[in-house]
Amino acid sequence: MRDIINIENLPKGDFAEVKEVEIPVPWGYICGKWWGPKNLQPIIGIHGWQDNSGSFDKLAPYLVDYGFSFLCIDLPGHGFSSHFPKGVVYNHSFDGVYCVRRIVKYFGWEKIILIGHSLGGSITFLYASIFPNDVAKFISLDNCGPRVRNPQTLLPVACYNMDQLFEYENNKFYDLCYGYEEMLDIMMEGHNGSLDREACEILMKRGMKPSPDKQNCYVFTRDPRLKIVAFPFFSMDEIRDFASRITCEVLNIRADQGTQLEQPEHYDLTVDAIERSAKRVERVYLKGKHHIHLTDVETVAPIVLNFLLSTSEVAKTHNL
Repeated sequence: MRDIINIENLPKGDFAEVKEVEIPVPWGYICGKWWGPKNLQPIIGIHGWQDNSGSFDKLAPYLVDYGFSFLCIDLPGHGFSSHFPKGVVYNHSFDGVYCVRRIVKYFGWEKIILIGHSLGGSITFLYASIFPNDVAKFISLDNCGPRVRNPQTLLPVACYNMDQLFEYENNKFYDLCYGYEEMLDIMMEGHNGSLDREACEILMKRGMKPSPDKQNCYVFTRDPRLKIVAFPFFSMDEIRDFASRITCEVLNIRADQGTQLEQPEHYDLTVDAIERSAKRVERVYLKGKHHIHLTDVETVAPIVLNFLLSTSEVAKTHNL
């Protein structure tokens, strides 16, 4: 069912209904944006590291136009969601799995569909392997799964990262504030050209808030402790074992100027492993950067919609 939808016949998606949501958790709330009808089980959208649910602001209206409901969450410590208590270290991928599981059990949903970008793609990979009977489809945007890290490059920074946690806990980074344009500059520089100015403005709607102490000054909403590298990382053999449990339908969209891995071959090796057990795997290679779903939604939206609306079990690969 490829090419049923293309950009020429795709609605603009400018008027989709969206509602702010707060889902109670033991440490506070998981916040997010629920696009479209609330009487339908939604697709769950999971953003990347240090981003927020605004990552899907451009894609969501297109999904709603085709009858889907879409819940985009702020992961713990991101966007408007509650930060973890002091003394708790973020373990980004598994924190996300627990978060999604809490949401699914809270609402009582079954056979869910997940869309994840970057870190969110790692979370969808892990969730689909840990709960293979509970996932109907997942879409991974410029991510294949949790990263495989070389101990020779990882361990030398472990000491610094662990000690840095105590600096964060002493509030040395919580009160840094900047002007609005300076915040956007920091955002663009931190993403190494992956975001344009418009995309930064979208993400910073949830990524910053006015300083309580200074006028015309803003602080980041995300928890500075998110920058701490979480341990442990996975080996390639472990990734293959996780992949062997994935049985749902999978779409992997990779940007040619996107995710950079220490060992680039691991990307295709991981998707190859998923392909051996999954009901269907579709791979799409696009020209673009890491946040392609936000900076070039007109290219990404038709691919996502065709996958969501199709049921073919034939593995496919596309270079676009």
